[in-house]
Amino acid sequence: MAATPTTDAPVAAALAAFRAGGSPWLALPFFGNGGAEAVAARIDARIAAGAQVLPAPENIFAALTLTPLPAVKVVILGQDPYPTPGDANGLAFSYVGARRLPASLKVILAEVDPAKPVRGDLTAWARQGVLLLNSALTVEAGKAGAHLRAGWATLADEAVAAVSGGDAPAVFLLWGAQARARAALIDRYRHGVFESGHPSPLNRARDFPGSRPFARANAWLAERGRAPIAWRLP
Repeated sequence: MAATPTTDAPVAAALAAFRAGGSPWLALPFFGNGGAEAVAARIDARIAAGAQVLPAPENIFAALTLTPLPAVKVVILGQDPYPTPGDANGLAFSYVGARRLPASLKVILAEVDPAKPVRGDLTAWARQGVLLLNSALTVEAGKAGAHLRAGWATLADEAVAAVSGGDAPAVFLLWGAQARARAALIDRYRHGVFESGHPSPLNRARDFPGSRPFARANAWLAERGRAPIAWRLP
C-alpha cells in the first residue's frame, strides 16, 4: 500500500497516489473525465466538516490496487466499507477488526469451509484475481451507506463493464439486489454470472446458504482454462 497521505485533503492525496501507481484501471472514464476528483473533493469536504471517513486513505483504492484489471478472474460486489473504525481495509466484505466476524462474512466463509472461520481478511483473494469492489469506496464512522450517493457508483459500474468487455473470461458473483442490478452490464455469453440473495442473516429468503458460489466459480474457470481460486483463507 502507499504511504498514508498527510494532507488537509486526504482523499485527493490518496487518489493522486493511486494515479502515480499507473494502474490499468486508470483507463476508466471515471479517472479521465474529472469524476474521480469530484468525488474526492466531496469526501474531503465531509472530512473538513468533521466527519470521520473510513477506511484509512491508503486503503481507499485497495481493491483496484491489489487486483489490476488484466488479473481479474472473479468479481464480488459489496455495498460500502464497515462503518466502525479499524474494521475495513478497502476490500468488499473483508474484515480486519478485533471483534467477532460480521454476520454476513461468517455466512460467506461458511460456503468455503463449514468450520468456524477465525479470520476475515480477504486480501489473499484479491491477490489471486478476485476483485472485491464496493459500490462506495468510503463511508462515515457510524453511518453505513453515507457515501452511496457520493459518486462512487459510477466507478463500480465502469469497473464491471470493463471486466465484461475484457478479453479474459471472468465470473461475477452477484449477491443481493444492489449487486444483481449490475447484471445488465455483463456479457453473459462470455462470462459466468452466478446470482443469489445477500448473505446477510437479515435476508429472509435465506437463498445464499447452499448456493455454492465458490465451487461453481472455480468449476467455471477451470472449464475455460483459468486457474481456480484458493478460497480457503491461510
